[in-house]
Amino acid sequence: MEIITNIIIAIASVFAGGLLTITFLRKGIAKKGELLLNEAKNQAEVIKKDKILQAKEKFLQLKADHEKYINEKNIIISRNENRIKQKETSISTKYEEYQRKQKELNSLKNNLTNQLDIINKKQIELEKGIAKQIEKLESISGISAEEAKSQLIETLREDAKSEAMVYIKDTVEEARITASREAKKIVIETIQRSAAEHAIENTVSVFNIENDEIKGRIIGREGRNIRALEALTGIEIVIDDSPEAIILSGFDPVRREIARLSLHKLVTDGRIHPARIEEVVNKTRKQIEQEIIEIGKRTTIDLGIHGMHHELIRLIGKMKYRSSYGQNLLQHSKEVANLCATMAAELGLNPKRAKRAGLLHDIGKVSDIEQDLPHAILGSKLAEKFKEKPEIFNAIGAHHDELEMTSLISPIVQICDSISGARPGARREIVEAYIQRLNKLEELALKYPGVVKTYAIQAGRELRVIVGAENVSDKEATQISYDLSKKIQDEMTYPGQIKITVIRETRAVSYAK
Repeated sequence: MEIITNIIIAIASVFAGGLLTITFLRKGIAKKGELLLNEAKNQAEVIKKDKILQAKEKFLQLKADHEKYINEKNIIISRNENRIKQKETSISTKYEEYQRKQKELNSLKNNLTNQLDIINKKQIELEKGIAKQIEKLESISGISAEEAKSQLIETLREDAKSEAMVYIKDTVEEARITASREAKKIVIETIQRSAAEHAIENTVSVFNIENDEIKGRIIGREGRNIRALEALTGIEIVIDDSPEAIILSGFDPVRREIARLSLHKLVTDGRIHPARIEEVVNKTRKQIEQEIIEIGKRTTIDLGIHGMHHELIRLIGKMKYRSSYGQNLLQHSKEVANLCATMAAELGLNPKRAKRAGLLHDIGKVSDIEQDLPHAILGSKLAEKFKEKPEIFNAIGAHHDELEMTSLISPIVQICDSISGARPGARREIVEAYIQRLNKLEELALKYPGVVKTYAIQAGRELRVIVGAENVSDKEATQISYDLSKKIQDEMTYPGQIKITVIRETRAVSYAK
């Protein structure tokens, strides 16, 4: 019993101690919670104060910026107001000056009217007095005023004729002595004051490429790409062992430039096939035509020539792609224009008209009209057609003595043309006959039915003829080649032999939609 009682007492003691411990823990937790709450309240108060301070600072900053903006605007408004006031003052001053001038003008006008009235009265009185004096003179001399005037004029005419003959004789003698010396002096001064660069035109252009792999893409499968490019441009494309270079051969510089630019675009784009080649060549041809017009405009602006017909401007631009005896035609014409202006100024003539005639003197060489006329006559007709002055188209037509010279500008153009062509290095061997032969080759082929295009290539050693597949059969194409070779043998003179190639190609085009 005693043991049980002790156990019970012990358990009761433990239980009482646990309750006491729990009580203490609760009080500690409550006290700690209260401390944390107070600390949180303090931190919240601090944060609140910081935010209020930041808000105040932001407000003060915005207020300062706004005041600064308002001040700047006020300064600008003040300046504008001052400027307006100054303008008002100036306008007022000018208006007062205008009113003063108007009053002075009205006063002068009234005075002038009075003076004119007085002058008219005096003139009437003077005419009456002169009439009386004439009547007295006629009565004294016994002849009328008209008879006296005729006798006086006849006497003066005879005296003037005698003096003029003496003066003319002296002038002619003096001119014979000094003309040669003065002419040489003017020509030398004109040449010395003009300078030009000369570049020899040729029939070959070189197209550089980055690597030789591009050559295969340009040739294409079974040579389709290169054939399409040659057929569309009329230029022979020579792809040989030359490293990183392709040769473009053809006598027409415009065609060579179209082929070169088209190749550049195709290689840059990377898409090379017959349809793309046709698209690029057509776009490039339009680009070159536009460039020709721009070159013509720029040339006339550089030379200070204005009011020229747009067709003449286009022909001037076309000169860039034409050579005259190996000399670039546009450079030659610009040089002749400057020489003409200089020489005309030395002789006291109109330098602008001389420059205009010099620029247009070879315009017949690039005419779109094919006529059996010398280029000087054709150029003269073109200038007359496009409303140039008579002395201009006479100078054009007379610079090779095909027309009679009717103005002093004509011999100047002829002389300056000779000066430009005679400069060392300006020209080389004659190429006119060579170009005519190539043109005639193409014209002969175009006369056959079914022929679409013709191109003389390889410096005239080959003639390529493009025929329409729907109009010409394979057998007829062979016959055209044979007949054309016989016709060329009979009608033309040429060195070596000429290869005639007739190309008949069928192209099928469809669209997937």
